[in-house]
Amino acid sequence: MNAVYTDRDISDDKRRELLYAGDLFVYSPTPSTKALVEFARGMIAEAFPGLDPEFAQFNMPVEAYAAVLAELKPKFIHHPESKKLLQGILAELGCDLQKTYFDVPRMRTSTSDNYLTTGIAYAFHPHRDTWYSAPMCQINWWLPVFDLHAENCMAFHPNYFAKPVRNGSASYNYQEWNKESRKNAAAHIKVDTRVQPKPEEPMELDPQLRIIPPVGGVILFSAAQMHSSVPNTSGRTRFSIDFRTVHIDDAMINVGAENIDSLCKGTTMNDYLRGTDLSLLPESLFERYALGHPQQAKILS
Repeated sequence: MNAVYTDRDISDDKRRELLYAGDLFVYSPTPSTKALVEFARGMIAEAFPGLDPEFAQFNMPVEAYAAVLAELKPKFIHHPESKKLLQGILAELGCDLQKTYFDVPRMRTSTSDNYLTTGIAYAFHPHRDTWYSAPMCQINWWLPVFDLHAENCMAFHPNYFAKPVRNGSASYNYQEWNKESRKNAAAHIKVDTRVQPKPEEPMELDPQLRIIPPVGGVILFSAAQMHSSVPNTSGRTRFSIDFRTVHIDDAMINVGAENIDSLCKGTTMNDYLRGTDLSLLPESLFERYALGHPQQAKILS
């Protein structure tokens, strides 16, 4: 990681180049990010009637809380308004909607004090999204729904952007995960037994970078960035939204971050929708990436 850019007026082509090199971009709230947050807050309020969503965990049995999330999250993910608002965000932040493809926005929760850290509210260990079959050209977009705190945010681990880590990605296949594990997330309340790629060697997580954007502010980072969920000790649940984009030109010619340690099979290429008409990427791209990353992992070189 070299730099963090804040509200930088820059072309999307140059921005992607810097993101692939390990830089981060942070943007202030835009009209569409504010609208997405308000839309999400409305759905969250409906899901927790009579309760403050940030503190609802302290007033509900964990099983009941997990059941609420199991209904709320898919409802938000698949709502047509969510996709519409994402199109607005991409346009406002300089993306070419004809060439930019996005996946549906995920609503994430990070509960406090180890209340629920598995399944539907999985607390992510240090990882790269590229361990999970994301292409090396994927860009991650992340924004908080309520005020963020240093004790419940996300951490980046800059020393590992260019440093390989022995990990379990070789046993991961995104298509198999979708068939067998994703649908069972809500059932994992006490212990999460699903096999996911994790570091298989000790890691030094410091120094780490915790960015605290305002509500509706956005962090952009490469799918190859090492990041994790900060252990939530804030006394409140964090609600956030993330989604991902790929630029078709980069995907076509295998441009992206360097693959230093991702060995997975399968691909997320069938998840992305074009910013104009919501059409899928060409099938040829899925077929190429489904075999595994076109870029060989440096750890094997």
